[in-house]
Amino acid sequence: MLRVLTLSTLFPDTTRPNFGGFVERQTLGLAALPDTAVTVVAPVGLPPWLMRRSGHRALAGLPRVEAWKGLTVHRPRFATLPGTGARWHAASLVRALMPVLDGLPAFDVIDASFFFPDGPAAVALGMRFAVPVSIKARGADIHHWGRVRREQVVAAGLAADGLLAVSESLRDDMIALGLPAATIAVHRTGIDRARFRPGDRARAQAALGIHGPAVLSLGALIPRKGHGIVVEAVARLPGVTLMIAGEGPERPALVAQAARLGVSDRVRLLGAVPHATLPDLLAAADVMALASSSEGLANAWVEALACGRPIVIPDAGGAREVVTSPAAGRIVPRTPAAFAEAIAALLADPPPTAAVTAAADPFSWERNAHELRAHLAGLVASRTPAG
Repeated sequence: MLRVLTLSTLFPDTTRPNFGGFVERQTLGLAALPDTAVTVVAPVGLPPWLMRRSGHRALAGLPRVEAWKGLTVHRPRFATLPGTGARWHAASLVRALMPVLDGLPAFDVIDASFFFPDGPAAVALGMRFAVPVSIKARGADIHHWGRVRREQVVAAGLAADGLLAVSESLRDDMIALGLPAATIAVHRTGIDRARFRPGDRARAQAALGIHGPAVLSLGALIPRKGHGIVVEAVARLPGVTLMIAGEGPERPALVAQAARLGVSDRVRLLGAVPHATLPDLLAAADVMALASSSEGLANAWVEALACGRPIVIPDAGGAREVVTSPAAGRIVPRTPAAFAEAIAALLADPPPTAAVTAAADPFSWERNAHELRAHLAGLVASRTPAG
């Protein structure tokens, strides 16, 4: 029996059902394998003055322990101090987790599913409980925290027993940061092919009250995702509707931009959308466009392909590992003009659906789970004395 402690500050809860859904799905796949027991610790960071914001109050009201889709999930609180650049997040996390882990059944390995602050905390806890530690990098945890908290990120990476990256590109970025190449394995995301598959476009559009050419952009409404670039691109394409699924602080700016460009009637801000409904949105679209400035390997890219929708994305993260054929879409400069040209080309000459979905074939949650278990079991075996 392999006993895994999965540690992730990026994990869904009732207040944030889409938060870290890919971590949840990976963990569910791992827990479903034979001879594998998984306990999840999903810490919740809260500032000392949490009662000033309703969002903090909602997080504070989460249960400390709950059954979540068949998993036992512990949600301890740890203190965060806004304005400090997360300097003390990892130390605070260790202090909060030590008594929690003391009360848990024995575990063989810690699987940290986000690099910061999870990674540094996992290394400290691995030393305390004498178990190996794996840390997985997903994109922003390297591209952002590797810059802001580089010393802590690098120290954790050097001390961990094994490292994972969601793409070859991210692995290269980790090596450039100073992490050891020999310990970094590529562990790609998965896709639920039973859920994400081609749908009825006419029916999906009718349900949404739209018709004609449509583009979908998926992701939090934050500058890094580049939704404004897609808004301006679609403004250059008469008759094309843009749906944006996501929520965040950029919403007012996007609303104002659409009004300024005279396309408010063609830009729909859908807000946070449950993950289970994404296939319907993708069915209603002809193209998925996401202008992220950085990514690891975005699940949204692969989910779109599995639904038969080509993608238009910049050369960010693992883009070239996903767009491996013209049918999969286009990799373009991160400008409105380039996005508009690529979207127009795909709308004018749509690739065969079967060729688009084939681009998603290398991505499987079953493969993801088996590779993760083998990786973690290997770390445990390396700590076990021979004979």
